Amino acid sequence: MPDTEATGKRPMTRRRGAARTRILDAAARRFYADGVAATGIDTITAEAGVAKMSLYNNFDSKADLVRAYLQARHEEWLGLYRERLAGARGPREAVLAVFDAYADHARLAYEHGFRGCGLLNAAAELPGGHEGRTVVRRHKEEVEAILAGHLTELLPGREEKVRATAEHLAFLLEGAIVRAGLEGDDARMRHARDLAARLVDGL
Repeated sequence: MPDTEATGKRPMTRRRGAARTRILDAAARRFYADGVAATGIDTITAEAGVAKMSLYNNFDSKADLVRAYLQARHEEWLGLYRERLAGARGPREAVLAVFDAYADHARLAYEHGFRGCGLLNAAAELPGGHEGRTVVRRHKEEVEAILAGHLTELLPGREEKVRATAEHLAFLLEGAIVRAGLEGDDARMRHARDLAARLVDGL
């Protein structure tokens, strides 16, 4: 005989998974376009086409939803970076793949245009101690660690130079994404990539 308990749970699991995806997608659109504080739960559930109870079945609170949104943006960027890295030939191009992935993120279709780094935008709205700020900090730390990893291949045995250069490139990257967000296009990202290429070539 079929396991009725098991067969009864699978459709429920699928429905919950689909609802969670719709909620997260709706939250991503609204948080990025309108800001975290300005976006209420009712707005998200209306756009996702789900009941408010469905949101709370999938997320403990708005803070939990914000954390999930930020983690999803981190994963989105990592996917773009890995695509770029797959085509990189050597550590120099691997460093530039990080900049290319930031530019790729900026070129994605946004409802009200490019507004800069969604992670930084959200972190600026969140209070100290909010779990979402930890997600953003870890993302930025991972980006800098990725740069350091590629630079280690270029500068074996020069740990201090690697650390300083990775920090320099991370500052360049973050400054460019902030200016690009203010100006609404990726021109600053392209310029930052050119500056990074010259910096790496001069090592």
